[in-house]
Amino acid sequence: MTVVPAAFLGHGNPMNALEDNRYTRAWRAFGRAVPRPRAVLVVSAHWYVHATAVTAMPRPRTIHDFFGFPRELYDVRYDAPGIPELYEQVADVVHPTWVGADLDSWGIDHGAWTVLRHVFPDADVPVVQLSVNALEPPEQHLALGAALAPLREDGVLVIGSGNVVHNLAAVSRAMPDAGFDWARRFDDRVRELVLDRPAELLTLDAHPDHSLAVPTPDHLLPLLYVAGIAEAAGARVEPLVDGFTHGSLSMAAYTVGMPPVEDGAVVSAGAG
Repeated sequence: MTVVPAAFLGHGNPMNALEDNRYTRAWRAFGRAVPRPRAVLVVSAHWYVHATAVTAMPRPRTIHDFFGFPRELYDVRYDAPGIPELYEQVADVVHPTWVGADLDSWGIDHGAWTVLRHVFPDADVPVVQLSVNALEPPEQHLALGAALAPLREDGVLVIGSGNVVHNLAAVSRAMPDAGFDWARRFDDRVRELVLDRPAELLTLDAHPDHSLAVPTPDHLLPLLYVAGIAEAAGARVEPLVDGFTHGSLSMAAYTVGMPPVEDGAVVSAGAG
C-alpha cells in the first residue's frame, strides 16, 4: 500500500465547514492530491481530556461542540463510518502507552468534521479520533506522534487539527484577515521550526509571545503529533496555507511526506 502523508490543519471558526475561502480550498486541494487512505486518524484539539483514548465505534456520531452559531451549522452531519479494528493497531504501535477504547462517549467533533467535510466531502473514508491527553507534557505528545508514524505505511492518514495561535479572548472582528504582531511573530517562529527542526517545537514555551499565542495548550498540541511523525519518518514538512483571522487565530496548515499542493500554495496574510 502507498505510504500516505500526514497533515496539520488550522481549523479556525466552525463556520469554515460551510464556507468557501482560501483555507477550505486548500483543504479540498489536499484531499484531491492525497492517495486515498484506508482510514483517517484525527488528533483534534476539541477532544482534550484526562486520558489517551481512540474512538472504536462503527458509526461515530457528529458532535456539535460549540454554541451561538447559525442553525445550518447544527444541521451538518458528517456520517463517515468508524473502523473499530484500528483501535488495536493504534494501541499496539504506541505501546507501552496505555490507550483506552471509546465505544460510546465521543464521535467526530468539529475539529475533525469542519476540515474533513472539505478534505473528503463524501464522508466515505472511515474516521477515528485520538484524544489529546491533558495530563501529559508536550514531550509525550511528540513521542506519540512519532509512534504513530508506521500507520502511514498501512494507509492511515493522520491529521492534527487545531491552531498554531488560538486566543479567543483577543479576537478582533475589526481584523477579519489579519493577525496581531505578537501572533504573527509566534506563527513565524513555529513555521521556521516545523519546516526544518520539528522536534524543537518543544522549545516554544520560552518564546516571548507564547503566553498570548497559546493561553491553553489544546490547539497547539495536535501539531506535535504531526511533528513527531515527520521526525520519525525523516519526511519533509511543507506549508499548505497560512494566514490569520480576527487577529488571534492562525490558520497555518502543514503537510508531511508530500510535495506542495498545487492550488493550496501558501498565500501570506501580508502585513495587515
